[in-house]
Amino acid sequence: MSLRTLIVDDEPLARERLKLLLREEEDLDIIGECGNGTDVLAYLRSAPVDLLFLDIQMPERSGLEVVEELGMLGMPATVFVTAYQEHAVRAFEIEAIDYLTKPIEPQRLKQTLSRVRKALEAKAALLTQSQFVTALREMQNFTEAPKQYLSRILVKDGIKELLLPTSSIEWIEAADYYSGLHVNGRTYMLRESITEFATKLDPDTFLRVHRSAIVNLNHVREIYREGPDEGTVVLLDGQKIKISKTGRLKLAQLIQSHP
Repeated sequence: MSLRTLIVDDEPLARERLKLLLREEEDLDIIGECGNGTDVLAYLRSAPVDLLFLDIQMPERSGLEVVEELGMLGMPATVFVTAYQEHAVRAFEIEAIDYLTKPIEPQRLKQTLSRVRKALEAKAALLTQSQFVTALREMQNFTEAPKQYLSRILVKDGIKELLLPTSSIEWIEAADYYSGLHVNGRTYMLRESITEFATKLDPDTFLRVHRSAIVNLNHVREIYREGPDEGTVVLLDGQKIKISKTGRLKLAQLIQSHP
């Protein structure tokens, strides 16, 4: 009997590599693949799966959030996948079936599949409740280490490049796949979307007040409310930036959490 296998990873190349390696296994039937936590939740609720390769860091919902939402009894035999190659991964050796680090090596995958088969044969694929809670706690502690945010950024200025302190950025403007960094009357273009760039900045200092704008709170002078859904942020230099309803809520939450 073939093991119905689902591959979950937000990186298409990582999924392709794993599928290529698994094709050599005659007792595995790759029935599908997902690129985010929301899709895998829907898949697991709609179709039987025997074996799940589950990436931890994914958009919308992480692998850990998928596990927490479905609960222990709702999960198939699961192998966790992580990109933390540079760190010790002993924290993952906590009675789970196994874990894999990217890029996945063929020999390491063989070892994992051997563990999976033994666990399934012994009807021990699911963790006990206490083991499962321990697994989640250990992985959350591992993945929730303090994040390092950008303190400097390299930007182009004609034929030269400048090393800008992020604290000097007054606000950031979305421009398709670029971000415009406004600094002391100058605008520097960065080939990175505002969404991608936002994840690299300290959220206690930089707030996305609108889908097309991020402001440095240290440069905000005034905030005006204009109707139920929008408002305006005025910077120290007088620059006015639209703020959405969501942006106002985020700002209020930030102020409450940092009185």
